[in-house]
Amino acid sequence: MSGSGIRLAAPGPGWSVDADVVVIGSGVAGLTVALRCAAGGANVAVVTKALLDDGSTRWAQGGIAAALGEGDTPEQHLDDTLVAGVGLCDEEAVRTLVTEGPDAVRRLIGTGARFDTDAATGEILLTREGGHHRHRIAHAGGDATGAEISRALVAAVRDAGIRVIEHALVLDLLKDAAGRAAGLLLHVMGEGQHDGVGAVRAGAVVLATGGMGQVFSATTNPSVSTGDGVALALRAGAEVSDLEFVQFHPTVLWLGPDAEGQQPLVSEAVRGEGAHLVDADGVRFMAGQHELAELAPRDIVAKGIMRRMRETGTEHMYLDARHFGAAMWAERFPTILAACRTHGIDPVTEPIPVAPAAHYASGGVRTDLRGRTTVPGLYACGEVACTGVHGANRLASNSLLEGLVFAERIAADIGASHRPAGEGVPVAETERLVAPETRFAVQRAMTAGAGVLRSRESLTRAAAELARIEETADKAVEPGTDAWEATNLLLVARVLVAAALHREETRGSHWREDRPDRDDAAWRRHVLVTLRPDRTLAVSTTETAAFPPAFPPSAAPRSTA
Repeated sequence: MSGSGIRLAAPGPGWSVDADVVVIGSGVAGLTVALRCAAGGANVAVVTKALLDDGSTRWAQGGIAAALGEGDTPEQHLDDTLVAGVGLCDEEAVRTLVTEGPDAVRRLIGTGARFDTDAATGEILLTREGGHHRHRIAHAGGDATGAEISRALVAAVRDAGIRVIEHALVLDLLKDAAGRAAGLLLHVMGEGQHDGVGAVRAGAVVLATGGMGQVFSATTNPSVSTGDGVALALRAGAEVSDLEFVQFHPTVLWLGPDAEGQQPLVSEAVRGEGAHLVDADGVRFMAGQHELAELAPRDIVAKGIMRRMRETGTEHMYLDARHFGAAMWAERFPTILAACRTHGIDPVTEPIPVAPAAHYASGGVRTDLRGRTTVPGLYACGEVACTGVHGANRLASNSLLEGLVFAERIAADIGASHRPAGEGVPVAETERLVAPETRFAVQRAMTAGAGVLRSRESLTRAAAELARIEETADKAVEPGTDAWEATNLLLVARVLVAAALHREETRGSHWREDRPDRDDAAWRRHVLVTLRPDRTLAVSTTETAAFPPAFPPSAAPRSTA
């Protein structure tokens, strides 16, 4: 039963699985929740859209931020995070992140993750990234941090014997008669012991589905990042917050004007080690624009690149790290070096062409400090969630840490308040599906109207095009993975555009050309969106003081009798 009274059109479940907790996603957030819940004795099922080791975490290059170095403190980490978030971070959420973060990283190491260390001292090597005033980014394999974290967590999940359902697209939340989460409907895409539409019945459901970068034509996100978790939460009646704040990574390898889909990332750590942003004439255009120059927060660097592109009439800028030399490139950034050479660029001898591309959603499903959403029994963590940590712009490498810290908090809350699943029943009203090929129309509309540069005119055009696409929705469209993904992308795109139109200012990663100034008097607040039963969107705002919210307990306390 969905809060909006709507669910995706799909066949009825042909099989079911029972669990105490079902976790959707196999990145750092989802696997950490699963491991902690299983360690507490819960029967856990992990549902993942691809393979267990194919979560978004493995694509993270730069590292994980935590106050681990000599002279660094959580307070300094907090200050840098608040500055990057441009007035919209919740200080309590950030303080939770930075104070609990160092020990969470140590527990991750205890799980088996191996970070790069100094050969002489054995100390963890730390680097800097944009917005950080200290070296506090722990990395692994040079520029393969996410891959190492994923390897360690996947191995631990397998060793723990946790049930895993792979190749599974989640469809909708199941609710019991009291409106609590009771599990979910999902579709297994022709692999493994299950096939077709089924149900996982569980008293706690954790969304850790990652991002929604595929709503744009060019993104650093993998092809599975189609906003499924946000769309499911909306249909279930949950609040979504701050979806207008999409972070465009400043330095994505430019592969030409027609490049679409997942693009190779050139990590911020390359700039942290001393690479320079230059134009075609070799001019360092970020110098003088910010005290940190190339290491300014990402929104500032992305805007600086876009401005210079406009001034020079070009489609990209360059990242120059030739002074690193061949040995440093091979040792510190082997993944990026290989990606560049695959596309005919040798960063040892030539600058790298770069341009901004969609990278990270700072907003998402609204949660409290325990990861609880507005739907009892439904939790969210990682990129799909809006915890209040990132505000208007995520500080570099805070995302892996957020996934760790809030995953542990969710597991603790579930352990203290777990209850068995009630009988979940899907609602009868089904969402009309759009044809699979409309995915590309959504992406083109979003890239043209809601990308790095926005205005009322561009956003209104995007909204009109999305409305036109929605009119093509038809119950006769054959249910299937491609149609479900396209329908999810359309819903997420509609919410993003509605929020971006509502916020009439420029702040963080939301850049309104027609409203170029920040307006703290009117807009130091969060934009909330919910889905009504008639499929229209309810848009409202809340003061920062009301974030994170204080939601009622997710479940009755577990009996100790």
